[in-house]
Amino acid sequence: MVKSPTGKTPSGKNTSGRGQRDLKVKVKSARGRTLSSTRWLQRQLNDPYVKRAKAEGYRGRAAYKILELDERFRFLVPGARVVDLGCAPGGWCQVAVKRVNALGEKSGKAIGTVLGVDLQEMEPLAGATLYQLDFMADDADAQVRAWLGGKADVVMSDMAASSSGHKQTDHLRIIALCEAAAYFAFDVLEDGGTFVAKVLAGGAEGELQKLLKQRFTKVANIKPPSSRADSSEKFVIATGFRAA
Repeated sequence: MVKSPTGKTPSGKNTSGRGQRDLKVKVKSARGRTLSSTRWLQRQLNDPYVKRAKAEGYRGRAAYKILELDERFRFLVPGARVVDLGCAPGGWCQVAVKRVNALGEKSGKAIGTVLGVDLQEMEPLAGATLYQLDFMADDADAQVRAWLGGKADVVMSDMAASSSGHKQTDHLRIIALCEAAAYFAFDVLEDGGTFVAKVLAGGAEGELQKLLKQRFTKVANIKPPSSRADSSEKFVIATGFRAA
């Protein structure tokens, strides 16, 4: 249908949107559903990244966060060996598979490896090898190196600790989780490697930043466009790993 500059069709019908219904999906509270869960569901139904993920076949909106981070820092390159910690449901692995050419779809480019680990069992994903593993177990780093057949070029994590409902407690929990992921990365990363992890802003990041700056040549903190504006999450990207 062709619109005129006034927002009317040739028949004179107004299509400018003035007076039209609000197209946002509204969710009514139901018995057994809390107000917070109702708000979460309404936000999900109206989130453009959720809709886009479904349309493009990604397992979750989080896929766009790693896409945006990689667009800026270019760490998911053909031939790279990638470890995704807490990888369920697999959106970050999906992005990594394409970017590192794990399926060999890019002719003439090196073929990479994507290895995902999580506490829960996951649906198989073409191009990625997924394991049910606690990355904080004593022998987890050795096991991952054995699966990879060597060291990794990238260790990435979109993990978050279970919410307690207390903002400061949740902040401390995710910082501790991120520090554990960083120490794991120290054990499995190749020289020059990259570490990417989600954190929550809240004032306790100083020690984490200090830790990473001791082992990487550059440390940056980014909030990608797909990260919700009302969320305190951000991502730390540490590049140029220096082995001890």
